[in-house]
Amino acid sequence: MHQWSSEQYLCYHKERTQPSIDLVSRLPEEGMLTILDIGCGPGNSTNQLYQKYPNAHIIGIDSSEDMIDKARKDYPHLNFQQVDVTKDLYTLNETFDLIFSNACLQWVPNNEKVLQELFHMLNKNGVLAVQVPINQEAPIQRIIHDVVHESKWKDTFHTKRIFYQLTPEAYVDVLARLTDSFDVWTTVYYHRLPSHKDILEWYKGSGLRPYYQQLDEHNKIVFEQEIYNRIIESYPVSENGEVLFPFLRCFFTAIK
Repeated sequence: MHQWSSEQYLCYHKERTQPSIDLVSRLPEEGMLTILDIGCGPGNSTNQLYQKYPNAHIIGIDSSEDMIDKARKDYPHLNFQQVDVTKDLYTLNETFDLIFSNACLQWVPNNEKVLQELFHMLNKNGVLAVQVPINQEAPIQRIIHDVVHESKWKDTFHTKRIFYQLTPEAYVDVLARLTDSFDVWTTVYYHRLPSHKDILEWYKGSGLRPYYQQLDEHNKIVFEQEIYNRIIESYPVSENGEVLFPFLRCFFTAIK
């Protein structure tokens, strides 16, 4: 299991929360009385759900103890539980009007099987709402892939695949086997960051964590510097001095 830092993750709280806001805006105004937020992280997505559905029974779950501790501290009025979606969903033992997941399922193997399980946990006319990053072709992803697969690191990284999200077309096929009522769309977020360092810091809170956990302190510094040097080469500085960081995300909603 990957170890997470809520502090590092929340360095870009606004940018990481915006997809949740956008997904919540596509949900029905009424009828969502029981809600499950999968991969709730530090609770920012769960809070967005609470803002829209203040009278609902909402449970936020995450596999990370650090994230759950932070969520409980920041949102003590909400219910958070440490649950691993890959193996512990059955412990919830209930069904929901809304199952919501923002930027979580990319970490979970066999998305098709998981989505089938989640759909089974919906009440009649319940809604499944999901967002996953699909920026596999972005320069930062290519950089990480290339560095990880270099000969000098080949005996260091034992887990070379860390993301499991599908393409939008594949999600259409999966959802079509579950229901006739669904929508799939993508959005590119053009994040304006102050410097190249911010791209590195962003990924230190997410996509680089599984690799950092396999390195000692010295090799972390070496690995990080290699990533950073290539970020500088791959992301030009805009006329205003900022670094533009495009981020493609896939969204879908489905009604049971």
